[in-house]
Amino acid sequence: MEETILLCEDSIEGILSGVYKAYELHKDHATIHLQTADDQNYRLFAVYQEVKVDTQKSGKVLHTIYRRFGEDTYTQLCQAMVSYDAEKADAVYHTIVIGLSRAYRGKLMEHLSNRFVQKVFALSRNTENEIHHLLGFLRFRELQGGVLLARYAPKNDITAMLMPHFANRLPGEDFAVYDEKRQYYAVHPKEKQWYVVRDRLPFDENGETCSQAESEYEALYQHFCRAIAIEERKNVKPS
Repeated sequence: MEETILLCEDSIEGILSGVYKAYELHKDHATIHLQTADDQNYRLFAVYQEVKVDTQKSGKVLHTIYRRFGEDTYTQLCQAMVSYDAEKADAVYHTIVIGLSRAYRGKLMEHLSNRFVQKVFALSRNTENEIHHLLGFLRFRELQGGVLLARYAPKNDITAMLMPHFANRLPGEDFAVYDEKRQYYAVHPKEKQWYVVRDRLPFDENGETCSQAESEYEALYQHFCRAIAIEERKNVKPS
């Protein structure tokens, strides 16, 4: 049978948009595979289809996962989706298919005899280990003007999963966490909701020492507070 490969953005929203699209196709799930758009491994004789991010559709899938499988499985699937592993999208998709089919006994993530569930379990554990490590070792430096900045380059895309912890610990601070590998940052204005900015930091590589002028640091602070928040992406867990 002809295979269909759905190319998705490498994000939770992108992968779940792909899952939604896969169900819309009304085809045998065994013939459909999800692949992140930056994955260069292509299959011969397969039909490729690009999937655009749709936050409404991905949100529906998130709520279905949370309602049907519970918080623990929901967390494990989210942790797998931010993994660096190139096969994560397909593993998550087919794990969801298995879960919704109820073709197993007990809890979904205990069905480790299935290769997709086993893959998601391993990816989730790897991500969780990195999160716990960085919660204890991520360090902030104070810029002139009082903004705290942490730079790091995690293996997995975990910035959004670290931010709630630091927002709870530092509610009265202006701070940012910059992922140097993926070149984006999350910002927390004091006493406000944190948000993600999909861009490089607004200063040069030396960052903290680029200028001694107070006005420039004031401009940096204003940039943090006025940057466009991606409202529908800032919270991973559904309300």
